[in-house]
Amino acid sequence: MIQLSDIQLLRSGKILLNNATARIPPGEKVAIIGPNGAGKSSLFQLLLGKLTADQGVLDIPARWRVAHMQQETPGLNRSAVDHVLDGLTEWRALQDEIAVAEAAEDTDQLAILHGRMDDLQGYQVRHEAERILLGLGFSVAQLDATVASFSGGWRVRLNLAQTLIQRSELLLLDEPTNHLDLETVHWLQGWLRQYEGTLLLISHDRDFIDAVVGQVISFEGQQLITYRGNYSAYERQKAERQAQQQAAYEKQQERRADMERFVARFRAQATKARQAQSRLKALERMADLAPAQVDSPFRFTFTAGQKVSSPLLALSNLALGYGDHAVLQQVNLNLYPGMRIGLLGKNGAGKSTFIKHLSGTLSAMAGESTRGAHYYPGYFAQHQVDALDHGATPLQHIMRLSPEAREQQARDFLGGFNFQGTMADDLVGPMSGGEKARLALALIAWLSPNILLLDEPTNHLDLDMRAALANALQAYQGVVVVVSHDRFLMEATVDEFWLVRDGTVLPYSGDLDSYLQELSAPELRASTDQKGTTPATDRKAAKRQEAEDRQRRAPLKKAVDKAIQQLEKVQAELNRVTECLADADLYDGSRQAELQDLLKQQGELTKTLEEAEARWMEAEEAYEQS
Repeated sequence: MIQLSDIQLLRSGKILLNNATARIPPGEKVAIIGPNGAGKSSLFQLLLGKLTADQGVLDIPARWRVAHMQQETPGLNRSAVDHVLDGLTEWRALQDEIAVAEAAEDTDQLAILHGRMDDLQGYQVRHEAERILLGLGFSVAQLDATVASFSGGWRVRLNLAQTLIQRSELLLLDEPTNHLDLETVHWLQGWLRQYEGTLLLISHDRDFIDAVVGQVISFEGQQLITYRGNYSAYERQKAERQAQQQAAYEKQQERRADMERFVARFRAQATKARQAQSRLKALERMADLAPAQVDSPFRFTFTAGQKVSSPLLALSNLALGYGDHAVLQQVNLNLYPGMRIGLLGKNGAGKSTFIKHLSGTLSAMAGESTRGAHYYPGYFAQHQVDALDHGATPLQHIMRLSPEAREQQARDFLGGFNFQGTMADDLVGPMSGGEKARLALALIAWLSPNILLLDEPTNHLDLDMRAALANALQAYQGVVVVVSHDRFLMEATVDEFWLVRDGTVLPYSGDLDSYLQELSAPELRASTDQKGTTPATDRKAAKRQEAEDRQRRAPLKKAVDKAIQQLEKVQAELNRVTECLADADLYDGSRQAELQDLLKQQGELTKTLEEAEARWMEAEEAYEQS
């Protein structure tokens, strides 16, 4: 069991934990959550013994082996499999002893050492390493490739594999889903559910947390608050807790106000002075209950440009790739206003290649790619984050895009992305990865594109920012094309999926559940390991059918969009009338005519709203069934 008792933890003069207490039973799977900078990674350093608590007691069983992922991987010449096996330090040491005994031809010692190797199940570890690497998305051909040949994101996967193979009673994982795709996240969920030790997981991926953990520990007000269940259960419990806290706070404030009124009235009267003084002391002793803090620090929207073309983009027999190597071929798709698309496909299938072409940063190798006259994309990818000017401030980045803009307008806009006050004047260089990602998203939103192209936008974003991003995308009126391993974001923001597989891109008829189930099917795994198994005639027929379906469903989609616009217009007008009716002065008798007119409008608008809702539901049902 892990026991934290009255822990105080400071970093750079900032109090992260103050008299915090938590208890984690053995075998428990726990998500550690909280905003960026709250102290989650510092808690891991404390558990690893790399930090010492400034106060309090931390108790971890002395015999527990702890596995924790490295943050950096140098460009080694060792193979991927050997790098993973380096995580098994006891196995490596035993191998060295066997080599020494073999050189000395010490048969007695060799017998003992091979017995120990058998106890460690050491003869199966290479197969285990290969299985983990394949699960994390590596191909068979990559197993013997050197670590130095892999990019940074793939080296992170190598480190994760090295951590997973270690024998441990405590596993600490800090943002393990960063740099993974949806398919690999799905595999990792299954692996972690089978892990028999104690798991502590820092993650901002709510669906991943939901699938893995049975307990949540949240950083709140320099305390560690424990919630039973997964992330969804945490949200319900926290909402109830905040409601109770708010009620207690309001009751306390009423009591405080009564006491303050008594003091104000009677402290100068000799007969009441002692009572007034006692109430003053009671006020001083009264613990301040903070009102429930449920507001997110993020307030932003994505605004689409007013002008659109239909189609916005037409792709015909498109081939994309690099140099002479084609990654995608025979792509025949169209982008129409209102489409919200999630791109599915394994890492390396060509999702980023496809989205780069949509952004205009990658030209076609062959075929036709015709943009509409009003095609204004906003593109988010990791290289946009890396390209930020580290010597400039967020405000300077905005003003460079729009020199004519008013400074206060830019500051207000940045405030919605939680660059508030002087934070807008901080240099980008020292910012965290999450802050840089927020700034890159802010720069895109500032330009009001009518197409948002988002390639893994949630990396480094905390849960509050991810929820705000999902809300902003839901309200966005333009086209959305998104690649993300964050299942919650995908399910909350897209209406349809395109699958990048077997060297092309085709509409996918299922949902995320069906796609992930397909990934587990042996026949699909076999087909995805062999390129070109889908006959060309079948692909052409599928593309032709997709084009016909798109053309047939376009009027139905337009009817849905029109119904939604009408519904929103009526709702906005009804909200305005309701606000007017909330004016207390309206009921003093002198404005009777105005009151009656507003009540009449309210009744008519309520009826109109019901009719608009009915039309929207009919249009939505027709579109879904088409």
